[in-house]
Amino acid sequence: MKKILFITIILIGNLIGQTKVGSTAAPFLNVAVGSRAIAMGGAFVATANDVTSLYYNPAGASRMESGGAYFSHSRWFADITYNWAGGVVNLGDMGVVGLSLTYLDYGDLEVTTLNEPEGTGEFFNPYDLCFALSYAYNLTDRFSVGGNVKYVNQKIYNTTASAVAADLGVLFISDIYGLRIGASISNFGTDMKLDGKDIYVQHDINSQIYGNNDQVLAKLNTESYPLPLTFRIGIAMDVVNAEMHRLTVGADALHPNDNAESVNVGAEYCFMNLVSLRGGYKSLFLDNTEEGLTLGFGLQYMFNNGFGFSVDYGYQEFGILDYTQHFSLGIKF
Repeated sequence: MKKILFITIILIGNLIGQTKVGSTAAPFLNVAVGSRAIAMGGAFVATANDVTSLYYNPAGASRMESGGAYFSHSRWFADITYNWAGGVVNLGDMGVVGLSLTYLDYGDLEVTTLNEPEGTGEFFNPYDLCFALSYAYNLTDRFSVGGNVKYVNQKIYNTTASAVAADLGVLFISDIYGLRIGASISNFGTDMKLDGKDIYVQHDINSQIYGNNDQVLAKLNTESYPLPLTFRIGIAMDVVNAEMHRLTVGADALHPNDNAESVNVGAEYCFMNLVSLRGGYKSLFLDNTEEGLTLGFGLQYMFNNGFGFSVDYGYQEFGILDYTQHFSLGIKF
């Protein structure tokens, strides 16, 4: 029962009690990815300089000087896990291509029926899935564009819903102390509607008549819901950029179609390009949210042959839901 409660919370997000709230499908698409970006409060649309830019702002991938791969694992509530993996390849003057996979695993749940409300002994594994192909290109030395085309799927028992969607991002690097301005629109796509054999039921058309066919096959009517369309715009700047020290600050403003507007802020301090400390705050100015303080750190090392790796950790407060932890591993090649 506890796991079912948490799944319900994940599915409906922060819809209850909010203004400007509508119903959307696949709310997992709004769950932040990458321990580094999460630790910076999710204020990453203008920073966007690692593989997780494929999620926050695909235009940022064009600014990566080499290829790379990144895997992120998040431990949520009630044994729910959230995994994201992505990779990019730099094609030089032809731009950057990438792919990513998002997988939200709700764990094993026991089947219950009206006759067996305590469970039948049969288990199923609901999940959410998103697969994306990406491309990014530098139009000039300061302006980049990028986009994703993705397939979205949700499954619970024998019922599924699918959609096709796209993301678009832009990134501008100014000559004013390296100020970066980024913007992206995510999850512009088709509506989702649940379908499958579980929505077929046997129905008695008229229970008052004895002897009629009381097992007429009927299909439950399910509604279509749009994807959680989100517009982000943000700024980032290296307020300190010395040989041994770098301090990056950033802020994002979010305008979703299923919630009120909010602001994310964050910062990253890096020492000798080896150790990073991060902090931020999510969902500023948003009422009735459980999100808040974020913290984290990272270790990275580059070898002389151009190969490198990074290890990141992120912590995010969730109010009455306690907190979530995020672990990531990245490589550069």
